Amino acid sequence: QVQLVESGGGLVQAGGSLRLSCAVSGSIFSADVMGWYRQAPGKQRELVAAVTRGGSTNYADSVKGRFTISRDNAKNTVYLQMNSLKPEDTAVYYCNADVVYSGNYWGQGTQVTVSS
Repeated sequence: QVQLVESGGGLVQAGGSLRLSCAVSGSIFSADVMGWYRQAPGKQRELVAAVTRGGSTNYADSVKGRFTISRDNAKNTVYLQMNSLKPEDTAVYYCNADVVYSGNYWGQGTQVTVSS
């Protein structure tokens, strides 16, 4: 059974940094597009950043220049380096992946809280 295993959330002060990780388990096939979404209380889930297997990236305007998405294809793992965090970045962050021959999957979510 395919699962996305996330780690790296937590509490940080404004201006600080966090790194999220998400690994695909239970599949011998690679992931095509992998990305991070977030959902703040009372708001819709939104795309934060995504990266293709070839390395093309896409970012939400609100995180450009502060967040960096990367991936290790050999490990089927995607990372989100978050710098210069702001209180408005507070949300539950979800990993998402399109796994070849398998489907689209979501992680369980990891809480990121940025205090002012």
